[in-house]
Amino acid sequence: MITPAPLKEGDLVAIASPAGAIREPVLVEQAAQVLRSHGFAVEIAPHGLTRNGYYSGTAAERLSDLATLLTREDVKAILCSYGGYGCVHLLDDFAPLIAKHPKWIVGMSDCSALHAACLASGVQSLHAPQCRHIATQPTACTTKQLINILKGEKPCYHIEPHPLNIKGEARGMLAGGNLSVTAALAGGRYDIFTKGRIIFIEDTGELPYRVERLMYQLKYSGALERIGGLIVGQFTDVKEHTGFGGTTYELIHNIIKEYGIPVCFNFPVGHCNHNLPLIEGGEVTLSVTEAGVALKQV
Repeated sequence: MITPAPLKEGDLVAIASPAGAIREPVLVEQAAQVLRSHGFAVEIAPHGLTRNGYYSGTAAERLSDLATLLTREDVKAILCSYGGYGCVHLLDDFAPLIAKHPKWIVGMSDCSALHAACLASGVQSLHAPQCRHIATQPTACTTKQLINILKGEKPCYHIEPHPLNIKGEARGMLAGGNLSVTAALAGGRYDIFTKGRIIFIEDTGELPYRVERLMYQLKYSGALERIGGLIVGQFTDVKEHTGFGGTTYELIHNIIKEYGIPVCFNFPVGHCNHNLPLIEGGEVTLSVTEAGVALKQV
């Protein structure tokens, strides 16, 4: 895997909108100010603040923004402003570009599809907070951690234990993101569920049975039997319902427990205020014990 070069003071970070149109454009401007306060130069892509129906632009316009930013030598990282839906339109054109011009792609949610394409192209990327988080939580530890990783730091996280955790240790390549997005890509050229990988999942606004159905899709496709460990992140805005036989976490636990791999629950990643940045494509060690969880970038 290629690790994009760390950023230094004065380097240019571009903000793009490869999927949905950002609902509050002021957040992009505010996030840009935060990045500038850390010594970076910031530029907003031509369609970073525009709207075409639901999207920030047509598929051609969104791809043009990414292609231009990737091929420009002065741009050192690309921050996705917002998720939503639409990155899937760009993958087959984006993948060869990121392989030829590796640089940090930063984002989450629907941008999990871009991370999957980065992995398929042999380039590390950064699952991390986007503009809303950076703008509204400029001094949060997660924002500071994002900046530190861009500057070359390797993260190491320690998390409290959870009663559903399955103890064990694993080492492998870290991959993951939004469950709905990554499960939809499973079995194709952008499948992240390959042998020995440590996978993290999160989602928002999904009913428990929908999450369970996605997990069964991964089970029946053979994806779960290939992975080396599972990190279950935040499932936000979920309407738990006892009629489905358990909570969202319990339904996931019931499916994953048969594989004999380390599993941790309630990891702070996802559509939440405390969203820890994770380097996709990086080698990590995962340790799940009675005392808690340690995730370390090797």
